Amino acid sequence: SWHVTTFILHSRQFKFLATTSKPFLKYFINNSLIPLIFLVFYCYRAIQFDRFRELMTIGEILVLIAGFLLGLILLVIISLSYFFGAERTLMRNMAGIISEPHKYISHFDAEGKHQHEKGLIHVEWFYNTRLKLKKPRNISHYSHDFVETVFNRHHFSAVISIILAFLFLAIVGLFQDVNAFQLPAAAGILILFSILMAASAALVYWLKSWTLPILFVVILVIDLLFRFDVIDTRNKAYGLNYTNVSARPMYCRDSILALCTESRMREDKLAMISVLEKWKQRQDSAKPVMYVMNFSGGGTRSATFAMNVLQRLDSLAGGQLMRKTFLISGASGGMLGAGFFRELYRQKLNGRNINLQDRKYVDHISRDLLNPLFSSMVTRDMFAPAQRFRVGSYEYIKDRAYAFEQQLNENTLGIMDRQLKDYVEDEREARIPLMFYSSTISGDGRKMLISTRPISFMMRNWPDTADAEAAEPDAIDFTRFFQRQDPLSLRMLSAMRINATFPYVLPNVWLPTQPVIDVMDAGIRDNFGHEATLRFLSVFNDWLRDNVSSVVFIQIRDRKNGDWEQPNDAGFTTIFTKPITVIQMNWMKMQDYYQEELISYADDKFQFPFERTVFTYVPARKNQAAALNFHLTTKEKIDIREALESDENRKAFLRAVGNN
Repeated sequence: SWHVTTFILHSRQFKFLATTSKPFLKYFINNSLIPLIFLVFYCYRAIQFDRFRELMTIGEILVLIAGFLLGLILLVIISLSYFFGAERTLMRNMAGIISEPHKYISHFDAEGKHQHEKGLIHVEWFYNTRLKLKKPRNISHYSHDFVETVFNRHHFSAVISIILAFLFLAIVGLFQDVNAFQLPAAAGILILFSILMAASAALVYWLKSWTLPILFVVILVIDLLFRFDVIDTRNKAYGLNYTNVSARPMYCRDSILALCTESRMREDKLAMISVLEKWKQRQDSAKPVMYVMNFSGGGTRSATFAMNVLQRLDSLAGGQLMRKTFLISGASGGMLGAGFFRELYRQKLNGRNINLQDRKYVDHISRDLLNPLFSSMVTRDMFAPAQRFRVGSYEYIKDRAYAFEQQLNENTLGIMDRQLKDYVEDEREARIPLMFYSSTISGDGRKMLISTRPISFMMRNWPDTADAEAAEPDAIDFTRFFQRQDPLSLRMLSAMRINATFPYVLPNVWLPTQPVIDVMDAGIRDNFGHEATLRFLSVFNDWLRDNVSSVVFIQIRDRKNGDWEQPNDAGFTTIFTKPITVIQMNWMKMQDYYQEELISYADDKFQFPFERTVFTYVPARKNQAAALNFHLTTKEKIDIREALESDENRKAFLRAVGNN
């Protein structure tokens, strides 16, 4: 891509190449310093990464490096063979003209404008195809038309190679469901930028000085097509009905308030109390201990840490952790681990031979999600023709969100490929804990709460004499709001993915409303799930006072609360960057400050014993924490497991055992 792009853009600075054989090969050889430096650096870093992060053996590393280099050599051979073939075709077409002087004169205007050696880049020496230094020949006697013809035809061949690359990626995109066709994430990113770089050169070749104006017009046309729904590449919630356009709910203040009138909130509260009573009947005492759990976001590291903690807690609780737990909420990666563990428990209740403490489940939830996601983005999302799939009776387009869900399904042994309606009875009968999957509405910051139960009482604070019906809803009951869009057919994998829609990595999910809204990661609003849990406990304050001995609030988080970091004001550039980055850098801390205060107020209001237990992932070395993404290295997985043995987490396990 580097060679083809720069050849199209800059080869006319080296006009003597047009008078030599194999001009692209000579350009390739003399233009290879930057690519070679990059490749050496890339291989060096890859070896370091594999050795010290993935903990691979020397033999495994050599196999990977050999595979990479052999693939690179094969690519170079195929590419140069293509250009040699193009050059032979060019020479065959021009041979008859060059060999006869009168044809050469008439065809290339040999008596007209001639070449001059001077250009923006002066060349004293260059390497020929045998890697020997040579001086450029004098080309002043060559006609301008001849040199331009040679370059134009080579540039045309280069543009065709770019088109072939696009077609190749489109073909790869058609087979993204096959693991062998999935690109590594880093390679996918590099290929994406390589293609964009090459595409820019192709546009310059075809459009010349009209490139920017035409691009501007194209962007405007595409924007109009989106606005009028002529084309639509927006991601959808798989399982939801998008076809009944006239039945879409209005997203406005009045329609939202209509969902959470005081009478409806009381109705849903009574329905939930019946579930609480069924939960109590399944306990082994008249006033049992109730567990509620919150899981923080944090990608695969949170999912892995959550699974590690849940397995040990369940072991300490004698396998009764899920039976004693009523509510689970949270954000992003932590909810991936929690959802998987709950489903394993559900499968065990249904008769499957499952050992909830088996280490293989940690290994599965910690597997890579990043490669298929970025591979699909580079191939399927951008180049491949639209492919469709069905969930129930509804059809959707495959994109990187679909690739993410399919890989998550594979990582969770296929047991998460369910729909919300598959959990209705189990949650209604309190056989498994209730789960709230939330997301953030990007337009106004409200939460979209996904649950199988009607939960209008979660949409706003309970009306009192101070604000009555005027209390503003800050959340939406998903199943009630989309009651005409078949909400219980939503794929559970989609609910988990919507909850973990990290900006740009996964596409925002648009929902069938009027006007259209879209949702993204729950962590934007509440990265720890505290708001939902504390509101739920507040609503059922009276019932909990009379029916439980205590509520144990278990928080599983991927970062330490109150970890002190010295403010960094060094450097002149901070004057310009700080106003932009201040919210980003302090977002999680601001949530911590707010939610600690919220917990304090809630504890004062609760009329039942309220005990809080916190499990925190703290890396063995402060500056070597597991990365916040959807891929973990072998070393990071070990570090997460060892974090269970920290003094703080040991004490937390002891408190949990005491409460049990």
